[in-house]
Amino acid sequence: MARKRDIAIGVIIAVCFLFFVGIMLVSFMEMYGGDSDLFAFEDRIAIVDVVGAITSSDEVVRQIKKYGDDGSIAAILIHVDSPGGGVAVTQEIYDELMRVRIEKEKLIVVSMSSVGASGGYYLSCAADQIIANPGTLTGSIGVILDYMILEGLADKVGISHETIKSGDVKDVGSPWRQPTEKDRQMLQAAIDDTYEQFVEVVMEGRNLTREEVLEIADGSIFTGRQALDLGLVDRLGSYEEAIRITAELVGIEGEPSTIKERPRRRATLWDVLQGTVLGFVEERVLAPGPELKYLFR
Repeated sequence: MARKRDIAIGVIIAVCFLFFVGIMLVSFMEMYGGDSDLFAFEDRIAIVDVVGAITSSDEVVRQIKKYGDDGSIAAILIHVDSPGGGVAVTQEIYDELMRVRIEKEKLIVVSMSSVGASGGYYLSCAADQIIANPGTLTGSIGVILDYMILEGLADKVGISHETIKSGDVKDVGSPWRQPTEKDRQMLQAAIDDTYEQFVEVVMEGRNLTREEVLEIADGSIFTGRQALDLGLVDRLGSYEEAIRITAELVGIEGEPSTIKERPRRRATLWDVLQGTVLGFVEERVLAPGPELKYLFR
C-alpha cells in the first residue's frame, strides 16, 4: 500500500512539473513573433518596434537594453513608424540606442515604414544606418508646444477657477487663463533650446554641418527619396530589405535569424476606443501643463 502511494505521489509530482514547464514554455513562446528563431544562439538580429506616437520610453528602452546585453545579438533593427512624441521620452530612447551602440558595440539600423518624422527621426539619428522607403514621410525637424485655453468655455458654463501661486509664471500653460507675454517668452526659450538639441543630434548623427541642417530644420517633411538626396537617410529599401542589409553589414550569410517580442496582448476595439478617449482627456484636460514635443502633425 505504501509503495502504491509513493508511486501515485511521484506521478502527481511529475505531472505537476511537466504542467509547469509547459506553461513556462508557452509563455516564453507567446513573447516572441512568428518570424523569430528561438533556437539560434549566435549572430541574430533583434527587431524592436517604435510604432505610433512616442508617449513613453519604458518598453522600448527595456527591449534595447535586453538585446544590448545579449551576446547572441549581432545587430538591432529599429522598425520606426512614428510621427514622434514627447521630447524627453524620445531622448531616452535615443540615449539608450547610443549607449548600446558604443558600449556594447552593437550595430544599430533603422528601418522607416510610413512615417519616421520629428521624434521618430530624432531617435533614428542614433543608428549606424537609416533605411527608408521611397515614400516614407520623414524630417519634420523641430519642436512644437500647444495647449488648450478653456477660459472662455468656463465663463459660458459658469465655472470659475482660482490659482494661488508663488510667481507670475508658476502656472504657465494653465488652460484657465490667457498666456501673458512673459509666458510666451519663457516657453519660446524652452522651445528654442530643445530645437537646438535636435539640430545638434542631426549634425552628429548625419555628419552634416550646422548650416546644412538649418536649411531643412524648419519643420518641413520629406519623402524617403528626398531625404536620401539631403543626406538624412542612407538607403532606400523595404522592411525585408532592411533585414537583409543588416545581416550583410554584420557578416551573416544566408537567411538571418531574427528575434522580436510579440505584444503581450492584442488590443481590442474597446482598448482602442478607450485609449483614444482617455488619451485625449489626459492630454488636453488633465495634463499638468504644456509638453514640449518632437511631433509631426
